[in-house]
Amino acid sequence: MGNQRGLGLHIISVTIFLVATTSTCLGVQTTSEGCFEHERLALLKFKRSFKDDLELLSSWVVNDCCRWETIHCDSVTGHVDSLFLRGMSSSFPPNQYYLDPECDFLDGNELKYSLADLRHLKYLDLSGNYFGRSRIPKFIGSFKQLVYLNLSHAGFEGIIPHHFGNLSNLKVHDLSSNYGLVVDDMAWTYGLSSLEHLDLSSLYLSGAHNLHMVFFMIPSLKGLSLSYCGLSNVDLDPLLNSSRMIPNIKHLDLGFNNFEGPLPAFFKNMTSLAFLDLSNFNLSLAWNFANLLNMIPSLSKLYLSSCGLDKTFLSPLHLNFSILSNIQHLDLSKNSIEGTFPSVLTNMSCVSVLDHSGDKLNSLVPSMPNLLELELSSNKFKKIEQIGIWRLCRLKRLSASFNNFDKEMSHTPTNTSECSQYALEELHLSFGLNGTIPDSFRRLVNLRNLHQSSNGLTGSMPYLLRKLRFLEVLDISNNKLTGPISAFHGKLSKLDLSFNQLNDSIPDSLGKLASLTDLYIRNNRLTGPIPASLGRLISLQSLSMSRNFLNGTIPVSMGKLAKFHSLDVCGNVLGVIFEAHFANLSKLKYLDTTSNTKLTLNISPEWIPPFKLIGLHLSSCNIANGFPQWLRNQRKLKTLVLSNATISGPLPTWLRKTPIIPLLDLSHNKLNGPLTNLPNGGNHDLTGDGVTAVLHLQNNFFNGLIPRSLCTRKDLNYLDLSRNMLTGKIPECLENMQGLRTMKFSSNRLSGVIPSSIGLNSRLNWLDLNDNNFTGELPHELGNLTKLNVLDLGDNNFSGNIPDWIGENLTSLMVLRLHKNNFSGGIPRSLCKTANLQILDVTGNNLTGTIPKCLGQLNAMINSSRVALHRQEINIDENVIQILKGPDHEYTHTWDIIFNMDLSNNKLVGEIPVELTALKMLVGLNLSYNHLSGSIPDSIGNMSKNEDLCGAPLPKNCSNHEDSTTTIKNRHEESDGQTKVWFYVDVMSGFATGFWGVIGVLLFKKQWRWKLFRLADETMDKIYVVVMVRVAKMKRGRETI
Repeated sequence: MGNQRGLGLHIISVTIFLVATTSTCLGVQTTSEGCFEHERLALLKFKRSFKDDLELLSSWVVNDCCRWETIHCDSVTGHVDSLFLRGMSSSFPPNQYYLDPECDFLDGNELKYSLADLRHLKYLDLSGNYFGRSRIPKFIGSFKQLVYLNLSHAGFEGIIPHHFGNLSNLKVHDLSSNYGLVVDDMAWTYGLSSLEHLDLSSLYLSGAHNLHMVFFMIPSLKGLSLSYCGLSNVDLDPLLNSSRMIPNIKHLDLGFNNFEGPLPAFFKNMTSLAFLDLSNFNLSLAWNFANLLNMIPSLSKLYLSSCGLDKTFLSPLHLNFSILSNIQHLDLSKNSIEGTFPSVLTNMSCVSVLDHSGDKLNSLVPSMPNLLELELSSNKFKKIEQIGIWRLCRLKRLSASFNNFDKEMSHTPTNTSECSQYALEELHLSFGLNGTIPDSFRRLVNLRNLHQSSNGLTGSMPYLLRKLRFLEVLDISNNKLTGPISAFHGKLSKLDLSFNQLNDSIPDSLGKLASLTDLYIRNNRLTGPIPASLGRLISLQSLSMSRNFLNGTIPVSMGKLAKFHSLDVCGNVLGVIFEAHFANLSKLKYLDTTSNTKLTLNISPEWIPPFKLIGLHLSSCNIANGFPQWLRNQRKLKTLVLSNATISGPLPTWLRKTPIIPLLDLSHNKLNGPLTNLPNGGNHDLTGDGVTAVLHLQNNFFNGLIPRSLCTRKDLNYLDLSRNMLTGKIPECLENMQGLRTMKFSSNRLSGVIPSSIGLNSRLNWLDLNDNNFTGELPHELGNLTKLNVLDLGDNNFSGNIPDWIGENLTSLMVLRLHKNNFSGGIPRSLCKTANLQILDVTGNNLTGTIPKCLGQLNAMINSSRVALHRQEINIDENVIQILKGPDHEYTHTWDIIFNMDLSNNKLVGEIPVELTALKMLVGLNLSYNHLSGSIPDSIGNMSKNEDLCGAPLPKNCSNHEDSTTTIKNRHEESDGQTKVWFYVDVMSGFATGFWGVIGVLLFKKQWRWKLFRLADETMDKIYVVVMVRVAKMKRGRETI
């Protein structure tokens, strides 16, 4: 609906530009010398102020600027009078603004003053681009001949310049969807005496002075759009009881503001009004709603979405059907209309577009013979037949997604006799269907677009799809379809079969779809090679066949697809890629071959690619010939992922001069050397790129210092330098990285104290400095990191007391790991305030005192009331090391379901608090190697998943329990069990050697045996004689006594 509201302005702008262009073609051409030199230079300077990644201004090279695309010159004077540079993001609704890197738009820091030299401009459209949150320059107010001005969706901020009031010839003025613009006074609109269309949608206007004057101070005004402006009754107080209003207004959009109560009286005077949007106006409190509608017989389009209406407001008691019979477009979505359709609809014979989405309807659609478009998504329909698919013969578009249909689609449509032929061209039935696609769909012979994604459709792909000879778009993704891919009619332009269970090979017949522009078959069970016939799809622009079981090589013929801009083949078993695969792909922007472990990118270092990539993913592939040298001319990259790609050696020196790459992942390779060659070719504003800023360099062999150049990356959200060999201190200047959410420097050789400036990174939710050589006390500035979920400072040499501010300020903390440091003092009772804490690890310190009883009140360890950890689509190594049941384990994606408390290897005294038995979620509780006394709480045996507790005073000893002070580096040493095995092997080998060395000789040497036995007999005899003589003497001695 937002797009429809702006459609009028778009049509006007396109018409104006086409008329102007036609006048040049049919009328007198510009001067023989071409455009004026000062205007050409001004435009070139304007061009240089942009990042034109998609080469939208590529035609701005010839001498005659009047021949440039998007430029028009007056046919008589030769001056530039039109600049039409609309970007793709202008197509978003008024309440949305998002710069998609796949869309065409210009990206600059500000609107350069050089445009002021174009004094003869009549048409200026810069909408849908990005001007870096800069102010609208005042010089635009000097374009006295300007007729059309569109600066919507352009990223402007600041106060709207009052100089706009000088544009007395302006007819169309659009400033919508610049969310940072401030409107303090609307007096500048008084000077726009010729204005016909004004759009200020999504600008905050509440409290602006003289706002009400806009409604009656511009007599020429025909269209006024003020949706999403935060307006309330207070802002229109001077108009609420006034009948003063410009009678010429035909288009009035006041939707999605904060109005309530009776409708303003000025509607009475709007006799020409054809378009009215009152969405989100609480009409349940408007007693004069029906009366005012009856006073506007000219209405043809009426939007009443989210107005709190029910069927009583739409009954014959309130509305005059004869007056409303002229309405052609009616939006009643997101109201409280339940059950049957409002009876008023049966008398509105002219309605061609009806929107009832987001209501609670569950009855049969009434007969509306002139209806062309029907929106019924998100209702309570139970049967597919209720939505009128077989009854509304002239219907061209039907959407009934998000209805929980309780039956499978009928194979025999009821009441088919009502329609001899169906006009339906577009059908949306996603999220709610089950069963198979019925054969009755073959009756929809005019169907162009069919969307049935995210249902429970089963069985093989139906043969009837081949009968729909006009079908252009088919989306049946996210279902449970099985079997092979069937054949389709040649007019298909978009085909999405993703996320099903389709098997067999990709059929060659797909190569016959000459009109196909988008093909998505990812996440199926397809096997075999990619057919060479796909190389005949001359219109193909986007291809995704990721996460299947495809093998072989990518056909070289696909390198000839000149319109190709996106290729995703990740998660397969593909082979070698050469330069020939990219021979003619000059428009390629995105390439993803991730997780093809057998894929080797065998490309010469001297190769110069024909394309300019924006996104490249080559992780878990084999990149031959070292760091890809062919990337040196790829200066438009927004995403570069080369993780786990067998790359070794230092970063090339040329990389330092390349522009900053917002998302750069070189992790899990064998890269070495310093980090000084990271991309740093200009720290341009990256806020409008629409890409999450990431720098992942973990699991390499980088050494040296953390470069201060990193501090210029104010855009970074995720920084991971862990598991390298970095030395030195953390730079103080990291405080500049105000957008940082994750900082991971673990397992390096960093030293010194934690700089207090880290406490200024207020958005941090993950700080990991584990396994380094940091010293000193924790700076109290870390207490400012109130959004921290994980604080891991283990395996360092920190000292002092555990600060109270950890528990007082870091209330979102889920993991606190101070493992193996030199902390002293007691466990602060403030830790008991961290209600979300689920891992507490302070083992291996010098903590004294008793265990606080309040630790038994840690809510997350009782009820698992965990906070929602910030996660997103990129691959982040979120790992936490914990010791459970002996050795230490590294938990990656599952750490947030681990509940552990480790207080071992300290000097804690006293009894075990009985309150700890309330921590039912604990998987591990380690109190060993302390000086605890007293008895074990009786109910400690009831603590779930703690069968392996050990250490005094428990009866089970810890002989097999690895000393919890073992560092991460000991993880790879031999275990005690292996040492014992080798000990017993040595003993047995010695015994066998000694035993058989003696016994074996005696078995084979008879004389040796006789001599040994004789020696044994003689020895025994001597012993016997000695013993008997001694015994006899003792007896005689007793007798004499």
